[in-house]
Amino acid sequence: MRFIFLLLPALLFADEPESEVEAPAPAEVAEASPLPDPDEAAYPAIERFVQVLEQVRQRHPDVDRLAYERLVNHALEGMLSSLDPHSSFIHPEMAGMMKDQPDLIPHVPSLGITLGWRSDGPYLSNVLPGSAASALIAGSSLLEVDGNPVKDVDPSQLLSRLTRAPGESSTLLLKSPAEARPAEVTLVHRSVEDRAVTHSSILPDTTPKAGYIRLASFTDASPRELEAALDELEDDGMERLILDLRGNPGGSLPATVRILGLFLPPSTAVVTTQGRAGENGEPLTTPERQRRERNYPVAVLIDRMSASASELTAGALQDLERATIIGETSYGKGSVQNIIPMGGGTALRLTIATYHTPSGQTPHLTGIQPDVEIEMSDSLREKFNLSMRKDTLTPEEQETLTDWKDPVIEAALEATK
Repeated sequence: MRFIFLLLPALLFADEPESEVEAPAPAEVAEASPLPDPDEAAYPAIERFVQVLEQVRQRHPDVDRLAYERLVNHALEGMLSSLDPHSSFIHPEMAGMMKDQPDLIPHVPSLGITLGWRSDGPYLSNVLPGSAASALIAGSSLLEVDGNPVKDVDPSQLLSRLTRAPGESSTLLLKSPAEARPAEVTLVHRSVEDRAVTHSSILPDTTPKAGYIRLASFTDASPRELEAALDELEDDGMERLILDLRGNPGGSLPATVRILGLFLPPSTAVVTTQGRAGENGEPLTTPERQRRERNYPVAVLIDRMSASASELTAGALQDLERATIIGETSYGKGSVQNIIPMGGGTALRLTIATYHTPSGQTPHLTGIQPDVEIEMSDSLREKFNLSMRKDTLTPEEQETLTDWKDPVIEAALEATK
């Protein structure tokens, strides 16, 4: 153990690794708020850590679990997860996937589910129609994967556990908001078309003609998919738009800015970041060119599961008076993460700043407040989820939707008249 103490000065005061990804402005905050203790306090703290590490290696009977690499990596998991819900230590199997993608959406294409996080743990934020999981209810809490509890598992690790080849299976323990008790379901992974725009149509019997688009995620392909859907609806005579971001967990920031550029004038400032010292970074602006000008009324639907990029989109369109926001207060994820490569193929996903909409507000922790508030009860959410997979409903499920109208969409139709 003594050799570890000899290395402490080098470990504590070494230069930052050359491979570190340069953080976007305003990450350079060396003179920011003072730290709660001096550098010298690291010595007794790290000494205590090393003592615990060696006691574990000397005394624990399960020697197969006592490799330094394993023990230290799991200790680092705990350190990062103690900071905030979005910082995490990334193991090698996930680090490559998340390189340069700090807002990687926790999506499992082979099952057709997207994950989100609440105070009580992970949940299904979105379920893709026609996928292996199409019969599941979005909003259901995910309690176990293959018999192992997942409440305290960080996002990258949970995504890794759920990643399987087509033909393999995963057993999930889920608690639906509509059921009193958890239920176990086994799903077989399969290949499905992974699309961000899951629904696009002219709503029947609407005057002026109302288009409806459901955007399930913000991926690199989302702006292209959304623009194609808009073009088609506009060619069909759409005179107003309902953009549904309910259950959308967010994703790519560049995709968010490009999507905002579909509805706002070129070079409009839509997002800024604020670092630890309180300074603002350069604002992100919509693209300099716009292929089609869109001036028709827009309503954006959000709920308590709309997060990150969904909140930035809704917040920017609200601030700039380009859309009416309808639904529930959103999730409240308005922080910036940076991927920092570390040794051994690992990485850190570290929160470095907060996002702010054009008015200066941040959705971080508080969410975006809708202009028209409509609470999504468990019963309403269940019917909404059923309506998203109309083609795969059982006769009993179809009966529950007889004469049902989504009150959030009805409010959007009223707001865009």
